[in-house]
Amino acid sequence: MLGREKVFMDLKAVLKDAQKNGRAILAANFYNLETLQGIAKAASELKSPVILQLTRGSIEYMGLNTAVALARSVIYDYGLQAWLHLDHGDSIDLVQRCLDAGFDSVMIDGSEKPFVENINLTRKVVELAKPYGAMVEAELGYVPKLGQDDNKLGFTEPDEAKKFVRETKTDALAVAIGSAHGFYKQTPKLDLERLKQIHEAVDIPLVLHGGSGIPAEQLKAAIKNGISKINVATETKNAFMKSLAEEMKENAEIDLRKVFPKGIEAVKKLIGEKLKIVGNG
Repeated sequence: MLGREKVFMDLKAVLKDAQKNGRAILAANFYNLETLQGIAKAASELKSPVILQLTRGSIEYMGLNTAVALARSVIYDYGLQAWLHLDHGDSIDLVQRCLDAGFDSVMIDGSEKPFVENINLTRKVVELAKPYGAMVEAELGYVPKLGQDDNKLGFTEPDEAKKFVRETKTDALAVAIGSAHGFYKQTPKLDLERLKQIHEAVDIPLVLHGGSGIPAEQLKAAIKNGISKINVATETKNAFMKSLAEEMKENAEIDLRKVFPKGIEAVKKLIGEKLKIVGNG
């Protein structure tokens, strides 16, 4: 494993370099050993950097120390250039626990709070992360989460983004430009002109949440206009579970060691396709 300070500097440098050169780094959520292995196999075969993400739900499911140990072991075993990131951190306490556990990057999501509260919360996390040498991602604007109204508008305003970054000193910013978490009811249409304006207003890596289901041409256009980190989660869960469901339709096998590899391969195929789209495969 790389040292904490080196990992932090490398991640920021990689994201900035990707932004400068029209590429992005894929940030893939994992939920168990098998989804983690699928991601790792794809990144290893394509010799691609990858960000491994955990949400509160996944941390509570696996246990913080277990999840971190799995990620670090897989990074080492597959020889990956990879970082461990907290996705959608919803409290100072969770961020602190993840920093203490050795996360390379943390997200604090104050996007549903009033603008000033989001600034104050993000500023606290930026200060909290400094001694750990960890990168901080924040979010500004309304990116619908699972179960939320995906018709509600709340796109990131370029002027607000500029003020937010200036006052918080966050390292990366997730922006709302038309994406959403979960499955899309219709083909999304990203506001690329708005993204371009945000990119011109702030000089830090920009993040696109809700990458699952967005057509490849739109992802490439978003990368061209400043996105340097693209999150994928829903499609990973879907690929894994659909593969297992198909496998078990006419299969009475009870040995999960013979069944789960199908799910691993499904995740590997999906992540491989995404890595090629973002320009690192």
